[in-house]
Amino acid sequence: MKYKTMNLTLASALLALATFGAGLAHAQQAAPEAKPDNEFSYNLAVTSDYRYRGISQTRLKPALQGGADWVNNPSGLYAGAWLSTIKWIKDANGDGSIEADVYAGKRGEIAKDVSYDVGGLGYIYPSNKLHPSANTFELYGQIGFGPATLKYSHSLTNLFGFADSKNSGYLDGAINYDVYQGYTLNLHVGRQRVKNNGASSYTDWKVGVSKDFGVATLALAYVGTNTEAYVGRDGKNLGKGGAVFTISKIF
Repeated sequence: MKYKTMNLTLASALLALATFGAGLAHAQQAAPEAKPDNEFSYNLAVTSDYRYRGISQTRLKPALQGGADWVNNPSGLYAGAWLSTIKWIKDANGDGSIEADVYAGKRGEIAKDVSYDVGGLGYIYPSNKLHPSANTFELYGQIGFGPATLKYSHSLTNLFGFADSKNSGYLDGAINYDVYQGYTLNLHVGRQRVKNNGASSYTDWKVGVSKDFGVATLALAYVGTNTEAYVGRDGKNLGKGGAVFTISKIF
């Protein structure tokens, strides 16, 4: 929108100021819109490479994803389910091309700008035929300080098909900071410890930017790890650094 310079009389300026002040006072006195007790939402996404904890789940190729969530606002309780196409199960000589996640937990505020989130998450790979099974269950706890979060996830089962890997853990920190007109800087670093499988333990990181344009949210990130232990059927290093582009929408 273009603006032209205008000369206002003193009376006009005072009238405009009074009108603005009255509107501002009304806005300040207006009560915030109350959220419903229960909210349901749905999400869809397409990504150029499904990276989980830095490791490609799709041989560095695209994936389709979607899910549904429920939250009870008064209590902070929530639950949801999420699906994604994958390829790594077949790379591990198993079967199946779908990951189904189910989760539930509770989140809320401890103090101003200090939040918490605790819950459980099950990763299900239908008919994966791996021994041990790829199916995994983790408990997690997260604390947030404004735009920063620190989270720990602990497996109560073997971790994604690794033998004798029960009680593995993943510690990660993230910052999601609005830097300019809705553009959000996304920073992440994590450490995956695979119990009794030291050679498979590694560190991952991400640097990216995202923005909600209303019709969809676009995100571009550089993701990498310090491991070469995860290799696809075609011999490619699934943890190598690379760009990931994602288009998503929440309904």
